[in-house]
Amino acid sequence: MVKATKAEKKIAYDTKLCQLIDEYTQILVVAADNVGSTQLQNIRKGLRGDSVVLMGKNTMMKRSVRIHSENTGNTAILNLLPLLQGNVGLIFTKGDLKEVSEEVAKYKVGAPARVGLVAPIDVVVQPGNTGLDPSQTSFFQVLNIPTKINKGTVEIITPVELIKQGDKVGSSEAALLAKLGIRPFSYGLVVQSVYDNGSVFSPEVLDLTEDQLVEKFASGISMVTSLALAVSYPTLAAAPHMFINAYKNALAIAVATDYTFPQAEKVKEFLKDPSKFVVAAAAVSADAGGGGAQAGAAAKVEEKKEESDEEDYEGGFGLFDEE
Repeated sequence: MVKATKAEKKIAYDTKLCQLIDEYTQILVVAADNVGSTQLQNIRKGLRGDSVVLMGKNTMMKRSVRIHSENTGNTAILNLLPLLQGNVGLIFTKGDLKEVSEEVAKYKVGAPARVGLVAPIDVVVQPGNTGLDPSQTSFFQVLNIPTKINKGTVEIITPVELIKQGDKVGSSEAALLAKLGIRPFSYGLVVQSVYDNGSVFSPEVLDLTEDQLVEKFASGISMVTSLALAVSYPTLAAAPHMFINAYKNALAIAVATDYTFPQAEKVKEFLKDPSKFVVAAAAVSADAGGGGAQAGAAAKVEEKKEESDEEDYEGGFGLFDEE
């Protein structure tokens, strides 16, 4: 079988990537640092059905994206270019972005601390028996880890922060963790960015619930309303408040002058005769208490009826009365 040349491989890759861009509108940009081929194969199997994982060199991916944009006029796909940095891959999907992201996160595997590797997390060795014989204490002494000999084995006394996040793993730290059988790191595909129909956003957006979205939307409307009212700029959100404020201003002018309009007449009547406020308040109280009074009257009628029934029963024949 004749092997394909580099030029033929590039053409085939361009064709495949362009077909995927045509077919899928949702893309997850994932970091693939320290991800092995077997692990990547398992991820492909887990996503099979509605998602496709495509890896490749950044230069090839950028080239294919530009070619697709030129051939189809799809300029929105160019938003992917700034995201293709580092060791990244693309996951094309038709499924729910959050569910696909959660599925990808399941395929993380533990890994040992190798020399020269940058630690993605803090590594803390917990106190306890290590199972190592006393001749291995030199490792602990080099790393300033307090130990004691207990029943013929080395025991760590206190928790020790062996490696800090962002630091490179040294040879002593790697050797000690290997002897203790600790695999402190875990690696897998990590979603860095999300592309959806030309829009690019952070994967944290996928974790937002509907309640949080409604809250943020309401907060945004409130800010728009406040700004519109402050600068007297009409917007749909501020319109009701502007109408109410305008009505209040017109009412204030009518009360202070001889100018009037139907809605202001009632207010002026109340201001001329303050006793009408008392009458109106009493009417409102009566309406509010009317239901309670009716209920009380009904209860009294029911109570009287029960008393009458009891009297009739007492005056009647008993169970052992003789005729």
